[in-house]
Amino acid sequence: MTQHSPLIVVSSGEPAGIGPDISLALASRPFGARVAVLGDVGLLETRARLLGSAVELQVCRDARDVAPHEVGRLQVLPIASPTCTEAGKLDTRNAGYVLAMLKRGTELCVAGTAQALVTAPVQKSVITQSGVPFSGHTELLAELTGAPQPVMLLAGKTLRVALATTHLPLRAVAAALDRAKLESLIRITHRDLQQRFRIARPRVLVLGLNPHAGESGTIGTEEQTIIEPAVRALAAEGLDVVGPVSADTAFTPESLARCDVVVAMYHDQGLPVLKALSFGEIVNVTLGLPIVRTSVDHGTALALAGTGRAIPSSLFAAVELALELA
Repeated sequence: MTQHSPLIVVSSGEPAGIGPDISLALASRPFGARVAVLGDVGLLETRARLLGSAVELQVCRDARDVAPHEVGRLQVLPIASPTCTEAGKLDTRNAGYVLAMLKRGTELCVAGTAQALVTAPVQKSVITQSGVPFSGHTELLAELTGAPQPVMLLAGKTLRVALATTHLPLRAVAAALDRAKLESLIRITHRDLQQRFRIARPRVLVLGLNPHAGESGTIGTEEQTIIEPAVRALAAEGLDVVGPVSADTAFTPESLARCDVVVAMYHDQGLPVLKALSFGEIVNVTLGLPIVRTSVDHGTALALAGTGRAIPSSLFAAVELALELA
């Protein structure tokens, strides 16, 4: 590695959660890149003492000064927190701090100074209760980069799932489905699997919305009016796409062997299967952005913050995949 190795910046997330814990754990692993954590140095020092960690924190005032990653040392791009955060105790005053880390990381990637942004989990309630509208990382990063349609992809060792809708109440999913948006989402997924994941001809399996994929309109008509026409149009363009397929048969080993990605219509249609197969190794990837962004597959786990019981494997996987994609 050299000073010209790729730079991966890691937002340390909600300060009361396990984000600081798992960020500190990055010092325990070798990575073939330059790695720097965005966060408050004092907060990270305090959490390291609480965890009994001997990690050496090195402050880098300029991202260009970040050196190749070394085991035992963690480089930090400092962003000041307004409070003395206690592990496990949320404080809405930290909303601006959390957003500042995300904005700084995005700016570095857009400028080309960093090659990827990896995000530890945030607590949405802290941000929204502070008065800032916030629906999630995906939407914020799309706004910051001017991306018209971000796509949430969860990637495990043997399965990838893209989501047609993300964090919506179940009763709102059907109304949110739109043929044009679904076609665009599948095109973005197909393109980024080619460009980022280097799959020459991605095979896309699209799920239906209703049980048995609507059973010819007897259990809902979204398959007939939205999903099937979108799949036909994309197949006519030359994409290797099939569907709508009933979700209760789509995840068999034989079915998954014939596809590179499953497009699920809503969050809990595809992700429980993925997490049952690969929990702790799953990486959240935002497609459709002009930058590489990956994240962990879990939340802030407030009860584990500062206890030493947080498992950092998903963050390790997120950094490793970010490096591959970059």
